[in-house]
Amino acid sequence: MHQTNRRRALVASLSLLSLAPLWGHAQSPAPAWPAGKPIRLVVAYPAGGVSDGVARALAERLAAQLGTTVVVDNKAGASGSIGMDAVAKAAPDGYTLGFSSISPLALNPLLGRSPFDPFRDIAPVARVMVSPVLLLATSASSAPDFRTLLAQAQARPGAVRWATSGQASVGHIMLEQIMASAKVSITHVPYKGGGQQMSDALGGQFEILSTNAGPALDAQIKSGKLRPLAVGAPARLDNLPQVPTLAELGFAAANQSSVFGIFAPARTPAALLERLNAEVNAALAQPDVRARLVAADNVPAGGSAADFAKQIAAESAANARIISAAGIKAE
Repeated sequence: MHQTNRRRALVASLSLLSLAPLWGHAQSPAPAWPAGKPIRLVVAYPAGGVSDGVARALAERLAAQLGTTVVVDNKAGASGSIGMDAVAKAAPDGYTLGFSSISPLALNPLLGRSPFDPFRDIAPVARVMVSPVLLLATSASSAPDFRTLLAQAQARPGAVRWATSGQASVGHIMLEQIMASAKVSITHVPYKGGGQQMSDALGGQFEILSTNAGPALDAQIKSGKLRPLAVGAPARLDNLPQVPTLAELGFAAANQSSVFGIFAPARTPAALLERLNAEVNAALAQPDVRARLVAADNVPAGGSAADFAKQIAAESAANARIISAAGIKAE
């Protein structure tokens, strides 16, 4: 991305902070809904993953609440942009919704990787969950804690290698924040697939990796093959109470996590968006849904659509600043 384009993206993101409460809301009255028609929930990730499992649990609960069928439609690819593009192009009638992290809105467009306008074509409905990002040491690292790791990076610039899920991923943004704040040089090792990243982590091909928390990591952590040094999360995780958040360690700007939510096409009537928000919050309050989220190491969220929109706009502005300062380019 050229410097001029990055500057424009930052200005656009900052200006949207004041518009966030009105984002995507049309003022026309909502028709009777759902009127017995099935609802399609587009999931921007492959079937079988943690996020897909959460989306399906949510779809089941929404179907029960609304008295209609909620069909899950997995449309993975392009870091979530393919699925969200399908939502952006759908009719704004409440019968097509999306489930995704906020990256297709707050990160991908800043790198020219979006086929839609995130602020004009999508309406945030409700936060669903926060997926913490763990920073894990491999057998290649002798650091017992995150401070020691940074000291090693200070002593030997570039010697510490940090693997992420890809160029301009959430993990990469966190890394750039930490390097700028701690004034250290760490080598970024971007991957295009979680499977290869984990295989190389277990083989000690780099010192540290960032990855979303989840049950698949538990066995590796318990066996000592991977050592959690810090977590990007609103608070310490219940199953890893000894692991500090990056905010606790003094890196509040890098204390990022993956935020997931429900989205609708822009121009969906405001009354219908309010109904959808209420239904999602009601579903998240159910013990079985909350248990599914917590079991996968996610933190249940919820809240108003306006607050969700503000969060996305704020994160977009913050990402634009980091991308510009670090000179991050799309792959």
